[in-house]
Amino acid sequence: MTDQVSLSAGLNNFRDCVELAGEHNLGIEVMAFAFPHILDSEWRTVMEEYKVALADISGPITMHGPFMDMVSGSPDERVNVVTYHRYSHAIRIAARLGATQVVFHANYIGLLHNEFYRTGWHQRNVDFWGPLGDYAQEHDVVVAIENMWEYDPTIIGNLLKELKHPYLKACLDVGHAHLFSDRNYRFNYWLETMHEYITELHMNNNNGIMDEHHGFDWEHGVLNYENLMPKLRQLPANPVMVLEMDTVEDMRESLHYFKLGEMA
Repeated sequence: MTDQVSLSAGLNNFRDCVELAGEHNLGIEVMAFAFPHILDSEWRTVMEEYKVALADISGPITMHGPFMDMVSGSPDERVNVVTYHRYSHAIRIAARLGATQVVFHANYIGLLHNEFYRTGWHQRNVDFWGPLGDYAQEHDVVVAIENMWEYDPTIIGNLLKELKHPYLKACLDVGHAHLFSDRNYRFNYWLETMHEYITELHMNNNNGIMDEHHGFDWEHGVLNYENLMPKLRQLPANPVMVLEMDTVEDMRESLHYFKLGEMA
C-alpha cells in the first residue's frame, strides 16, 4: 500500500513545498491559517492564492488550525468563545480551500497530573468539541485533535471515545509523544490507545529534549524511523503522514523512508 505523504508548508516555504509535492505526487498541509495576523487581515487573499497554487496537487490537502494561546474547554467561558471563533473560522477556510481535515491542539496542561484537573478538563472538552464536531460535519471537514503536552494517550483517547463523532479524529504527533509522554507509557501504548482514531501523523526528529522539527536522519535525532514506520503503517485508517520539518531539504531527504507512487 502506498503511503499518504504530505508536506507541512509554512509561510516562508509554501512555494518550495508545492514544488516538491508536485515532483512526487505528495500532499500539502497548509500552515498559513494557524497565524492570527493572517486570520485577522489578509486571509481571503491568501486563501485565493493558495487555491490556485494547490490546484494541481494530487495528494491530500489538509490544514493546521490556530494554536497560539488557544484553550479549548477552558473554565473561563470568554476564552472558550474566542477559541471556538478561531476554530470555526479555520474550518470554514479549510472547506473553501478544499482541505479534507484541519488539525487543532488538545491544549491539556501537561504539568497538571492531579485527578481534579483531568476530570474537569475531560468534561469541559466533551462540551467544547462536540458542537465543534457538528460544525465541522456541516462543512465536511474532519477535525483532527493533536497531542502536544499530553503525558498520557488516554487524555485524548477517552475524549474521542466518549464523543464518538465521525468528524472528530486524532492527529498523532510522533515527536510530541516521545518528548512529553510519561516514562511509563511507551510509544506502542500510544498506538494501541489511539489507533482507531488516528487520521493524521506529524513526523520529524528531535534530540529528546526540545520540540525540534528535523529530518528523519538528523545526526542528533533520538527517533528511529526504520523501526517506527512498520508500526505506523499498521494503523487502520492509512493516515496522512505529514513531514512537519523546518526545511524543505529535510523533507526531501526523508522521502526514502516512504512507499511512494510513481513520480510526476
